[in-house]
Amino acid sequence: MPTPTTRLADLLAHPQFIRFWLARLAGTTANQMLMVAVAWQMYDLTGSAWDLGLVGLFQFVPALLLTLPAGFVADRLRRNRIFAACLLAQALVSGLLLAATEVGFLTRGLILGVSVVLGMARAFQMPAQQALIPLLVPATLIERAVTLSSSGMQAAIIGGPALGGVLYALGADRVYVACAVLLLLAFVLMLLVRHRHVASTEQIDLTNLFAGVVFVWQNKLLLGATSLDLFAVLLGGATALLPIYARDILHVGPEGLGLLRAAPAVGALAISLVLLRWPMERRVGPRLLAAVALFGVATVVFGLSEHFVLSLLALVVTGAADNISVVMRQTLMQLETPDAIRGRVSAVNSIFIGASNQLGEFESGATAALLGPVGSVVSGGVGTVIIAVAWLRLFPTLAKRDRMYREKPAAV
Repeated sequence: MPTPTTRLADLLAHPQFIRFWLARLAGTTANQMLMVAVAWQMYDLTGSAWDLGLVGLFQFVPALLLTLPAGFVADRLRRNRIFAACLLAQALVSGLLLAATEVGFLTRGLILGVSVVLGMARAFQMPAQQALIPLLVPATLIERAVTLSSSGMQAAIIGGPALGGVLYALGADRVYVACAVLLLLAFVLMLLVRHRHVASTEQIDLTNLFAGVVFVWQNKLLLGATSLDLFAVLLGGATALLPIYARDILHVGPEGLGLLRAAPAVGALAISLVLLRWPMERRVGPRLLAAVALFGVATVVFGLSEHFVLSLLALVVTGAADNISVVMRQTLMQLETPDAIRGRVSAVNSIFIGASNQLGEFESGATAALLGPVGSVVSGGVGTVIIAVAWLRLFPTLAKRDRMYREKPAAV
């Protein structure tokens, strides 16, 4: 049996995965910088928590409508090319926002319009991106590939918002130039990725389109894991309200906003490095539920805090807890799903992720408009803890799952 160190070295020896990893690193960095700039510009233009929530909603709706067709496309076309096209679309958005900022035609409507485009790109990118990993490494390395991919993404989420905040203080145009350059680099790297491709010959009909939904619904382990993440981040996410906390509660400006957005990724990166060396081998289900409960508690602490350092620490804990859920859920999904429908199952997972993030941002903005930002965040954190406890009874298959790998893993 290979040692953990040897298996990690084997993972790094796969050049196609490394190209994928570098492309995702550059693309995620750019996307996070873009989100900082868009959120801050929207709040500068309107000063409205509702409009911050709308940015999330306008990304979520097209993603929701297009993700299932996108999963079918990911099972028919080359997944690296789909990913590359989505990166190029985001680069074009960065160019448009740069022009709008420079010429002076940036408006609330334009920001909401580009949010729709970003949601469409996300709809196609996520299934292709998730379903690509098992084609780049052998099945025995999938857990570590997911963890390493997540650690790279978290490093980008740390650097991206912080860099975006600093560049935004110098001028929003600096952010958009940097985003365009990084996204074009990621686009080229993804075109260079080579992988096995067997195009699906299935006809486009409702049965085949919803095959991923049916598979997840029938697999109660996957249904429990994905729905747990959905409700936890939907209720407990505070990302959309960070501009309000940065400016009105913590009084730290755009540079502080960048640090607040990066803080969860610091915790996520730290736990990723731990999981790379010591992957979860026993008590997978109970640890997943405990991590979600911890996420909720840390969210409550952040919501009540008026001290910048304490707020940063609380967000670090939320990131660490959330990343445990991400790694475990995605690894289980890849191991339990055959490749013929992996794109469509990944699309279902993308819907859950999109709902928990974009729709969660809308929920936070709408709730903040009614209860204030503190009431919105605290009530969401309490709701997350309640969800984690409820899932113990609703999904016993998940709660009792011991090992990540079954004795006879599903075909991949």
